[in-house]
Amino acid sequence: MLAQARETLPRPGVLPGGLAFEAKFDGYRCLLFTSAQQGAPVLLQSRRGSLIQRHFPDLVTAARQLPHGWVLDGELVVWSGDRLSFEALQRRASSGGQTSAQLAAAMPAHFITFDVLQADGQELMTEPYEHRRTALEDLFTERGLTPPWTLCPMTKDPAVAQEWLESWTQVPGVEGLVIKGLGQRYLPGARGWFKVRRRETTEAIIGGVTGTLSRPQFLVLGRYDGDGRLRAVGRTTPLHMEAAGQVADHLIEARPGHSWTGVRFAATWGSRDTLDPILVVPELVAEISADTAVDRGAWRHPLRFVRLRLDVTVADVPPFGEGAAPAAG
Repeated sequence: MLAQARETLPRPGVLPGGLAFEAKFDGYRCLLFTSAQQGAPVLLQSRRGSLIQRHFPDLVTAARQLPHGWVLDGELVVWSGDRLSFEALQRRASSGGQTSAQLAAAMPAHFITFDVLQADGQELMTEPYEHRRTALEDLFTERGLTPPWTLCPMTKDPAVAQEWLESWTQVPGVEGLVIKGLGQRYLPGARGWFKVRRRETTEAIIGGVTGTLSRPQFLVLGRYDGDGRLRAVGRTTPLHMEAAGQVADHLIEARPGHSWTGVRFAATWGSRDTLDPILVVPELVAEISADTAVDRGAWRHPLRFVRLRLDVTVADVPPFGEGAAPAAG
């Protein structure tokens, strides 16, 4: 079951049975199938349907703590110090053989459970979320489950949820909230839940555009690193006509020698499709709205253009690697 994005927390009554608010973590969505009987395999299935348990032998071993015949829905994450590391998670998900075991020891995975589709061989998808949540809480209590198993935090109090959205999302890897109806059934593939990501306003430098100089479609954005190199940090969503006109009035096509000459830009995170941007003189600063999903200095999700900052210079833009640092005054 999936969630549709919203900008703000929904009002009571939007979803059946009242609202439940869960913390949203930035990891790999995954279904965990415990063994159906003694000696049967444990399966981990990605959102795309791939079986990935061979990459996470530590979770397979830890699943011995779990009873037979359960199907859990959750998020695979890897902690690095006091933050979640998406880069470490990617390394683990692409590892194999002896490397998988070595990485499991160095950077163990955790499974944050937020729903259950089957318990003790009995399907629960037609049960309301409130009943499924109770089954999960009972599982953790009766089995005394500890990491790598984590029960996703949930509250029914909108004030507490708002506090989570404002404070918890300061921790890298905690993106926002997922909102469910207490009376909702589990509907595979349906976008019946809501999700609200925390967003911050910050700045980046326009290094290229798609479309044309007179009608830019996307902005390709960058920041300077400590060596003075312009590093790509992401691209925007499509510009509205008014915003495109505002930007076009100030664009100057770059001369040979631009930092990004010959660089290939992925159309979206993890995609093999590429953009073919027109490189521009990197002197325009864009104010953008960004979420907290940052990996190796770049945002994984498209950024939203807010406005041009003609009142600041590229020297005022936060350096590469600082994520959504506060906007310049």
